[in-house]
Amino acid sequence: MRPKKVVFFFPAFSSQEATAPLGILAVSTPLLRAGYQVRIVDSTITPNFRKRVIEELEDALCLAVSLVTGPMIKETVQIAREAKRLYPDKPVILGGWHPSLLPDQTLAAEYVDVVVKGQGEDAMLEIVERIAAGESVRGVKGAGYKEDGCLVFNPPRALKPIRELPPKAYHLADFDAYQRVSGRRWAMYTSSLACPYNCGYCTNDGVYGRKWNALDPEQVVEETTDLVSRYGLELLWIVDDNFLVDRDRALGIGEGLVRRGVKFNWSIQSSTNLVCRFSVAELKLLKRAGLSQVSQGADSGSPKVMRLMDKTFQKLETIHEAAAKLTAASIRPSFNMIFGYPGEGEAERRESIQLIMDICRRYPGAEFWTNIFTPYPGSPIMKRAFELGIDVPKSLEGWVDFFPRYTVLPWLKGRTHRNVQTMREYLRVAFNRVPIGIRRRNLWQRAVHEAIGAPARWRLDHNVYSFPFELWLKDFVNRWAEAPKAKVDAHRLEAEAVTC
Repeated sequence: MRPKKVVFFFPAFSSQEATAPLGILAVSTPLLRAGYQVRIVDSTITPNFRKRVIEELEDALCLAVSLVTGPMIKETVQIAREAKRLYPDKPVILGGWHPSLLPDQTLAAEYVDVVVKGQGEDAMLEIVERIAAGESVRGVKGAGYKEDGCLVFNPPRALKPIRELPPKAYHLADFDAYQRVSGRRWAMYTSSLACPYNCGYCTNDGVYGRKWNALDPEQVVEETTDLVSRYGLELLWIVDDNFLVDRDRALGIGEGLVRRGVKFNWSIQSSTNLVCRFSVAELKLLKRAGLSQVSQGADSGSPKVMRLMDKTFQKLETIHEAAAKLTAASIRPSFNMIFGYPGEGEAERRESIQLIMDICRRYPGAEFWTNIFTPYPGSPIMKRAFELGIDVPKSLEGWVDFFPRYTVLPWLKGRTHRNVQTMREYLRVAFNRVPIGIRRRNLWQRAVHEAIGAPARWRLDHNVYSFPFELWLKDFVNRWAEAPKAKVDAHRLEAEAVTC
């Protein structure tokens, strides 16, 4: 009799801001309801995670991995290769954002047996049941597999509205372990899917097709208050691509949370034009409900670059207005900025810096998170990859370095790339930013960071980045006094450059 156990591996993305992987919790619920055992090995919180995965696989049906484009692929490849070496007859299944956008290339890897494209809740259960019965996954919608050395893809599975999806298996998460890593007890939650806009850098259309759909306010209030109460959470990061699409729904959620009286902080993502539809009084209602931060895609301070990004729905004025309204409501305005988008030159970068400096000086609580443009698969801009000279990876492993912290582009490399990276480092210390993971600085670290803030702002104002002795001093102090760095020094993907 075959075992009824499935092992999930979740490769590290950012150790400093670790929490339970939503995708795995989502596909686990149907498996648990069908009587299967689920084991989750998250390399961020699991010592000797490679050994643990192999031990769990001994009496399991298969290994499944959820991943996105970038550094997560490295550990995925290592684990998958070792699993196939020791257990060649146990299928390795890959799902998540990257396999959904590049299923052919992902399945072509010798250590991958099955890929799941799109929503995996129903597909994963069907695949596991076929494996348990010793049968092929032929006909399972949304799945790709290998047969006689050939790649075979079944018909796609229709997307289900979020309200028809099962609840996520949060009880599988070890929140104590995640708290030890990040310093805060928090979780991610999804109340809506997709985004109505189609920014040139965004991959959302490749998975959800711009079909925004959402849970009703009553369900969101019920689920979030139960979640924070059950697991003692202090923060929920609501990872919707654009939470404020439906104004009445957002206000309904706020009113419901105020009536419930369960105290916790929550953060959202939205576009600036949608934030501006709310009055200060309405935003204050959301603040009373616990909303503490709104992350928005400012993306550029240049009207030219905004047009190139197909962000005609957003005007620069809305960035200022959103910052003003959120500040008046005591909600932290947080913005993402992209450097190096095709068509951006030195003048356009200066416009972005000027915008950042102006916003942060006018609204001291505002913060900016910066990235270098990264041409992700599935984004509209990737259709111009050949024209732009982008070297698109030919294998799964080739996507490891596609990461907006350090991306090198054909038009942004060498000295220019180094200057942009130095500029971004000065932005990190010029104004206060509040990551989800709590990193407690000692007295020396605080003193150094405060001392270099003023010269960092001067450098940004005057575009002077040579001989960055302030950064050298900061790095020296941090090496002696800082806690161990994350495996990948990254801000959470949900707030990276893919945000609209």
